[in-house]
Amino acid sequence: MNGASLMRRRVLQTFFLAAAGILAWRSVDLMFLRKDFLQDRGDARSLRVVEIPAHRGVIRDRHGEPLAISTPVSSVWANPRRLLQARHQWPALAAVLGMKPDRLAAILEPRKRREFVYLKRHVPPPEAARVMALDIPGVALQREFRRYYPAGEMAAHVIGFTNVDDQGQEGLELTFDQRLRGEPGLKQVIKDGKGRVIEDVEGIRPMRRGEDLFLSIDRRLQYLAYRELQAAVSRHQARGGSLVLLDPRSGEVLALVNQPSFNPNNRSGLKSEYFRNRAVTDLLEPGSTIKPFTIAAALETGAWTPRSLIDTSPGSLAIGRHRISDSHNYGRITIADVIRKSSNVGAAKVALSLAPERLWDMYFAVGFGQIPGAGFPGEAAGRLADWRDWGEAEQATIAFGYGLSVSCLQLARAYAVFANDGRLPA
Repeated sequence: MNGASLMRRRVLQTFFLAAAGILAWRSVDLMFLRKDFLQDRGDARSLRVVEIPAHRGVIRDRHGEPLAISTPVSSVWANPRRLLQARHQWPALAAVLGMKPDRLAAILEPRKRREFVYLKRHVPPPEAARVMALDIPGVALQREFRRYYPAGEMAAHVIGFTNVDDQGQEGLELTFDQRLRGEPGLKQVIKDGKGRVIEDVEGIRPMRRGEDLFLSIDRRLQYLAYRELQAAVSRHQARGGSLVLLDPRSGEVLALVNQPSFNPNNRSGLKSEYFRNRAVTDLLEPGSTIKPFTIAAALETGAWTPRSLIDTSPGSLAIGRHRISDSHNYGRITIADVIRKSSNVGAAKVALSLAPERLWDMYFAVGFGQIPGAGFPGEAAGRLADWRDWGEAEQATIAFGYGLSVSCLQLARAYAVFANDGRLPA
């Protein structure tokens, strides 16, 4: 081996030895000398998969006016492990969030092994800004949506409401929850030590927006119905009431209101009974409102005409141990006058002249004893006993609305037949 070759070999050996020495020193530096620094840096920045909240669909009236919309808000969350190490900052944080430090402890300490816990949901923007201004490690904001109802009390029982997680709880928000809610997306991000997103890495799944929902409700008619029902309840000093306005040909509900109502934008302190849509869930004996259907059943036989006479004297009728009475002795009246004068005796005598199944068929044909199917949660079918179970007294009293039960919505739909050529709207 000549001198030049030996020199090159020594140079290469020296180079590799130097490189190995540098790598060894770097390993020692990383493993021992700078361990704490690098661990802090690793904790300070982390790769995370976060959810992109779905935008819930808008609920609109028949003219496109919004009845339920979603507005972006922030929720305050924390990494319990990190925040438990910053107890000296709890008083300031608790003050901004409107709670006591003890409440913070109750939230954090049972969850100290978790990496995520909500401290307060749906905070106003100024409050969110004050939280972030504290610059507390482990405290960050989560973007969410909060539901807002522009019509307030006026449409509360129709629209219903969502909970803090944007899930439908009552009304049409519940019925059509799957269509309205959409599907959250996912993305990969880098967060800093305070939980703030400092870089979007990549999208994993796009967010799918919820469907908008268009109703048959007319917001202007809804307002008028709400105002008139409120006035009527006050005028008669009633405990409550319901009003249903519908198109007799299409069967579309144009307005539906109940009293008492509630503000869906502020439900704190309210009992669940306020949320009940009484017009579709509550049942009542319809009383004299049934008489037109009893007379219609008689007219359809062809044996009766509007001028046919019936004797209601002496103003009462005994059937076994039961006695049916009128407020006056109306004497001989037409069956049209049975409706005009609201004669219980006349309605009972007309009903007893019919085969019980014919009377039952009329009541069933107009929707009694069946769920209306208007799309509201909790729609009641009411009660219409089988005609085979009727005795003479039951057949007589059902003719003027006793012995069966209906909802306000059922009764409104049934009355539509008188404005729709005898046909029940679809």
